[in-house]
Amino acid sequence: MKAAVMRANNAPLEIEEVEIDDPGPGEVLLKTAASGICHSDLHVIEGGLPMPPPCILGHEPAGVVEAIGAGVTDVAVGDHVIGCITSWCGVCKFCTGGKPYLCPTQFAGRALDNPKPRISKGGEAISQFANLSSFAEKMLCPERSLVKIRDDMPLDRASLIGCGVTTGLGAALNTVSIPAGASVVIIGCGGVGLSALQGARITGAGKIIAVDAQAWKFDLATDLGATDCIDASKEDAVAKVQELTGGGADFVFECIGLVPTVQQAIAMTGRGGTTVLVGVVPVTEMVPISAADLTLQEKNVTGSYMGSNRFRFDMPKYVDFYLDGRLKLDEMISSRIPLEEVNDAFDLMRTGQAARQVIVFD
Repeated sequence: MKAAVMRANNAPLEIEEVEIDDPGPGEVLLKTAASGICHSDLHVIEGGLPMPPPCILGHEPAGVVEAIGAGVTDVAVGDHVIGCITSWCGVCKFCTGGKPYLCPTQFAGRALDNPKPRISKGGEAISQFANLSSFAEKMLCPERSLVKIRDDMPLDRASLIGCGVTTGLGAALNTVSIPAGASVVIIGCGGVGLSALQGARITGAGKIIAVDAQAWKFDLATDLGATDCIDASKEDAVAKVQELTGGGADFVFECIGLVPTVQQAIAMTGRGGTTVLVGVVPVTEMVPISAADLTLQEKNVTGSYMGSNRFRFDMPKYVDFYLDGRLKLDEMISSRIPLEEVNDAFDLMRTGQAARQVIVFD
């Protein structure tokens, strides 16, 4: 099969022919229909998230089941599915406690009694990213990384639900409880931020303020539910949020993952409000904040990992949201591209010139 392989950090992905194994016990072989391109993949390429090469990135997929391994009962050949990085074991304290997205086994890979790599080339093992590796024509995944969806859901749009939409929408719907009429700020109007923005709209938030340094994104943000937009390249975004909200917002979602924007998010949060850290700050960086600011104003800061999802429950619901018109996905896709253009897509991502790009396979 054809795949985009990361051979080194900070280098273009290489389009190569690689081999994929047959499904073993508990595994599913998929034909990849579409894969979103997520900023977390760029973090891996640039070394912000550790993943040794050679590996195949991509973790926002939708596809069709081609074959199943022994013991697989949740999907069948021909099913349409979405893949998710938060695979779950079903027995740990997080799974049984209602937080399967924190399951520590999600990156465990193949069972120890099956040492053969899922993907290889000429005998060389090629690592999978998050048990998915969707920058390839096929995927070999654990059964518990997949959820069956309705056949009438377009798979290019379904792929967005695999990560970016679930991360942003879930941050607003699951991680926190936004009461009707609350003031909400979204920092970063990429795919994750625009999904969080839609989550705020769906919950009935009052003032929804979009903040970005790329003004071209504001028409889209407004179409998706923003009531106000702040161009951070032209004015003091913190001061403007304070002005629009009368002292700070009830909820601020940081959806970029940069030290300065995390600090700004906390500064934009009003007394008793909540800052939600959705973007992934590189693991090599620390964020200095004022503890007194949190204590004296009783601000809350919380992380949101993958939208606090229970993806087998949430993703079919998000599909329904799209098909009944509550969730807008078509507007978020800025381009559909072949696998060969993946490096160009990352260049656009680096400069903030695209909303959501989707690789579409024949």
